[in-house]
Order: sequence, then structure tokens, then C-alpha cells
Amino acid sequence: MQTAFNPNLPGGGEGVRVFAKTLKHISDGALGAKIIEPGRVAPTRDMLDAVVNGDLEAAFTWSGYAAAKAPVLALFATVPFGPDPEEMTTWILEGDGGRLHHYAYDKLGVTGIPCGMQGPKGGGWFRGDLDTVQDFKGLRLRYGRIAGPVMEHMGSTVVPLPPGDFFYQLQQGHVDGGEMSTPAMDAALGFDKLGLPYYMPGWQQPSAVLDFLMRKDKWEALPKAQRAQIETACRANITWMLSRSAHTQSLALEKLRTSGVTIKQWSPELLDAFRKNTEIVLKERADADPEFASAWENLKKFVAQGTDWRTLSRLP
Repeated sequence: MQTAFNPNLPGGGEGVRVFAKTLKHISDGALGAKIIEPGRVAPTRDMLDAVVNGDLEAAFTWSGYAAAKAPVLALFATVPFGPDPEEMTTWILEGDGGRLHHYAYDKLGVTGIPCGMQGPKGGGWFRGDLDTVQDFKGLRLRYGRIAGPVMEHMGSTVVPLPPGDFFYQLQQGHVDGGEMSTPAMDAALGFDKLGLPYYMPGWQQPSAVLDFLMRKDKWEALPKAQRAQIETACRANITWMLSRSAHTQSLALEKLRTSGVTIKQWSPELLDAFRKNTEIVLKERADADPEFASAWENLKKFVAQGTDWRTLSRLP
């Protein structure tokens, strides 16, 4: 099972190790997942093809890497101003999200199981202060998926960079800023050493689904009990990541501040502009793909159904 995440890093990296350990434990050793580090057999973005072709038996990955083949999967990868981790998990496990997720992967020739839930990213690292929409004009920024076109609507140029290249390009001034990951991941990767301001919140990714992939025929050949064990291990992994995330990110913010990082909050003007441009981009995606449009409408209605309860049940 190749992973998209370095097993030595927090978040998805820890998640893949916990998943493999849980699977071995609940199957009493009958099932084991040998973790192959990122890029060892196939480039991370091509792992789905490697599973279909039989080069990999399984993959532990992020929904966004398959969005080029199935645009609807971008909704599970990251929706700017979208559902938080709790809402996304509930949509998948109790709403129609799980069915839509399964159907999208099924058409690509794999069984995809939600197997992890990552919380909000940081808003990003930048080589200067950003307070107004005008400040974004002409900037070269690293953003992905839905957030990338949002930045283009803001007047910036999106520079596609692999995660491993972003630190160097930002340090050398070849890009002006952009997103990396969660505070815990950013701290582990040493971004505090750049001496740049760190913006919050991560409006571009409030939540992100991680997936376990197997080729359909290989999955269906497994005994039902073993399929259930994999599904159970994935649900346990989601629970573990949800319970760990908030505390882990709090500790990471403390570490960043101690290292001298200035943590800034986006101005109301910029958050309003991000939101308005996000709505434009999501409409463009929906107009271009009926499956995306249907799933996006389903997700919005599901989240809206819980608004009254969230408002009434939480203390002011």
C-alpha cells in the first residue's frame, strides 16, 4: 500500500501508520498493509492508475488526487468555506456523501473508502502583509484545486508546485506565498524558519477526506469479513484523526509562536472577497459538470439541515 503522505509527518502520515496497525490488530494478523513511502512505485498523483494497473495492491491517498478524473471528488478533497471535519464526516457516514464518494471511485475502476479526516489547513505563508484585495494583484502563489481559481479571480497567478518544492521556492522569492498544510505539518516541515507571517484561518480547506483504494475486482475477491475489517479500520482512523487534530494544531501554533512566527488573521475585506470568488468558482464547476452540481447541492442541503441544531445547542 503506497501512501501519499510521509509516514514520519503528522496528520496523514501518522494516519497511515495508525490505519495499518489497527487493521492488523482487528484482523488478528490475517490482514496486513505494508506501507510503501510516497513515490516509491508510482508518483503520488498517479497512484490510482497504479492500483488499476496492478502495480499497487492498495493506496492511502487524498481525494483531490483523483479529482482530475472525477471532478466530484474535489468536494471531498477541499471546499473553501465548506463543511468542517465534523460536518464532512456526518455527510459521509449518515448522509449521501458515502454513496456519492463510492460511486465516483467505482466508475474509475477502484473501491474507495473514506479512511481519514484532516482538519483545517493554515491560511498560508506570505512574503508580505496582505490586507486588501489590491494586495493580491500580480502575486505568484501556490494554491490547489478549487482555491487556485479563486486566487486567479483575485488577480494572482497560481504556480503549481509539489509540496517538496514550495519551501525552497518561497525561501528564494520565486513565489510570493501560498498554502502548505496544517499548522502541525507546517511546523514539522520547518516553515517557521522562513521568518514570514502565517495567516489564519485556512478558508481554502476546512476539511479534507483521505481514502483507502483497492482495485474493484481485488476488493470484491476479499471475504466479506475482511472487507468489513478494512472498513472498520478506516472508520476508526477517521475517529482517531478527528479526536487528535484540535489538540495537535494548538500545540503546533504554540511552537510556531515560540519560534517567532507572527500569526495574522485575514481582514474582513479579504475573507469577504475569498468567499465571493469561491461562490463564482463553485458555480463554474457546477455548470461544467452535472455530477459535481448534484453532489454540491446535496452537501449544501445536508449541512443546512443541521444549522438549527448547531445554533441552538451551542452556548453563546
